[in-house]
Amino acid sequence: MSVATVPSTAGDRPGDRPGGRSADEQRALLRTARDVADDLAADALVREQAGRPPTDERTRLREAGLLAALTPPSPGRGTDWRTGCAVIREVAAADSSVGDVLARHYVHTWSGRFYASPHQAATLEEASVREQWLWTGAVRAPAPAENGDEGADLTLRHRNTGYILDGHRAVDTAVAVADQIVLDAVCAVTGDVLVVRISPRARGVSVEAAHERLGQRVAGAGEVVLDRVTVSPGQVLGRRPHDEESTAPFTALAEPALRLALCHVVLGIVEGALTEARDLSRGGRAHRLPGEDPDLLLTYGELASAAHTAIAVVDRATEAMAQALDAGTHLDAEEPAGVAALVATAETVVSRAALHITTRVLELADAPGLDRFWRNARVLTAHRPVAHRLRSIGEHYLNGSHRAVAAAFH
Repeated sequence: MSVATVPSTAGDRPGDRPGGRSADEQRALLRTARDVADDLAADALVREQAGRPPTDERTRLREAGLLAALTPPSPGRGTDWRTGCAVIREVAAADSSVGDVLARHYVHTWSGRFYASPHQAATLEEASVREQWLWTGAVRAPAPAENGDEGADLTLRHRNTGYILDGHRAVDTAVAVADQIVLDAVCAVTGDVLVVRISPRARGVSVEAAHERLGQRVAGAGEVVLDRVTVSPGQVLGRRPHDEESTAPFTALAEPALRLALCHVVLGIVEGALTEARDLSRGGRAHRLPGEDPDLLLTYGELASAAHTAIAVVDRATEAMAQALDAGTHLDAEEPAGVAALVATAETVVSRAALHITTRVLELADAPGLDRFWRNARVLTAHRPVAHRLRSIGEHYLNGSHRAVAAAFH
């Protein structure tokens, strides 16, 4: 298995900020991603067993230029959605924890465009490229209007010209090593939900790492605890709507964009598991050798077909998301719901394929660490109930619901 061919760069539809990489630059970026993947694959098992925060991995990504490259496209900088997802998948095939870090980094660098003014977004993106920031975050999706919003675990109180932030929030990657953490918090006075960015090294911020995770052990998950953390006006990106019905079309892409980026991480796991099992079979370390058991060929044919089916569904959702992001503020009000339905379909298909394939490869080959693919896939898919997604997809298909097809996801 290998990363899919990247389609043409952003620009097929007019966006707010045309730009991104030329075809030659895309190819160069993908070569860099493959080099990084090869480097990560060499010691992936050792690092996975150690389970330390991704400090060294952050350095590898930064030195390769991937943190600066995976930002929204603008003239002279950034990467379009299609290419960004291809890079994420390439890295995830070698180390899904690092792919997870990179996926969340890329999506959270879009936070300025989702929530802030164009000027503030451009300033943030310029700083992110210049300083090679690593981003992470945990922004909750707006709830359906009839359900109301979730209880506040983060609270903002006015102080002079800024705010004081208190509370705690689970963050799935790079909580201790990121440069920017994007969070939503409720203003105690107005009740507005504001999206803010903070540094994990700011005064009053502490981090409690998640220990002994089943999978994704190098992703750096944990909880960020905030005790009277000062938030300046420049750190406030904007308002997060309380419910789906009041969400601007482009802002509605924020949550499905993250879920789709993580679909590419899961695809990377599928590709990595199949590649490693195939290499073990060719090298004679499998339970059954191809020449001795023709049924093994049937099994690999089934697994490869399942993988290619998942790739096709995810790629369709990726193209739809790319076109929606290219449209910017010109995005049609009904389009996000259609994109979200495709993302939910991609999640459903790729989750089932990943759990099936990573379970089956354990029956085909015997090697230390091969179980990590199943564990990593399990962690990434466990919190997204299939029944909820299927009902939402069915609602969109039958009723043409304009509401985004959502799943609880951070």
